[in-house]
Amino acid sequence: MVRIISDSSTMLNVKEGKEHGITISPLSVTINGKSYRELEEITAEEFIKLINEGFMPTTSQPSIGEKMHLYETLAKDDEIIDITIADGLSGTYHSACTAKDDCPHNDNIHVFNSKTLCGPHRYLVLKAVDLASKGFTAKQIIQELKTLQQHEKSFLIPSDFAFLKRGGRLTPIAATIGGLLKIVPVMTLTDDKSKLEKYTVKRTLSKAIIEIDKCFHDMQVDESFYMTITHAENEELAKKVASHMKEEFPNTEIEIYPLTPAFIAQGGPGCIAIQVIKKSGLCKITCGKTNKGQ
Repeated sequence: MVRIISDSSTMLNVKEGKEHGITISPLSVTINGKSYRELEEITAEEFIKLINEGFMPTTSQPSIGEKMHLYETLAKDDEIIDITIADGLSGTYHSACTAKDDCPHNDNIHVFNSKTLCGPHRYLVLKAVDLASKGFTAKQIIQELKTLQQHEKSFLIPSDFAFLKRGGRLTPIAATIGGLLKIVPVMTLTDDKSKLEKYTVKRTLSKAIIEIDKCFHDMQVDESFYMTITHAENEELAKKVASHMKEEFPNTEIEIYPLTPAFIAQGGPGCIAIQVIKKSGLCKITCGKTNKGQ
């Protein structure tokens, strides 16, 4: 049997993960001198409230000890695929590799760098569970995930560039645009998926969205892709963008989700992310919250 582990970058809490057959290790955020496991001990709304009160957040990955406990518990009898948030955007991948090296039965543990986050990360994890339930081996599942992650694109539009600069997830050139006034920066992942870099800078949000449209059209985004619009307590804007994308890409499945505190700590309150990933042709799954009893 193949068991799937991941983290809360999937926008799934522990209970939701269990309902999907996934073991979730929550990422952690620290704010006002206290550390919280996101989606378990603090909500996005509560987190943003503290930010608005003037407290600045930091993030941390699940502890190596927590990972080791999971691995030791599950790997004795089953194979494990731990699908982590992109290496470089978090230390989760390296922590998982360290935990694996120190565990017995580590031949049964496969740590997979998703090279993405949020919507596409969620899709990859749910796809892995689906394939495992249909009897695919760990090797076969990992090969399919590698194929899918080659057809992924993520864009972030921050509302406050200072959060990205402070988080250190930017290339040096991208960090310099933070001081510019009256602009809408569109960020994307670097080719190695380890940092964020400038994709374009526009004077208005509508012009920024048009540039994203062009990229998706170049990718030939259609019904074979899955798109997510995620937001940091900015649902009105997310719905507006989703409506626009539905007109541009009428056959593409589009879901809206709230971002988790760990991502808000990087993108800032009000930020929005627009992401696509190619769907797997092996089996069809439903990514929405109604799947498997949610």
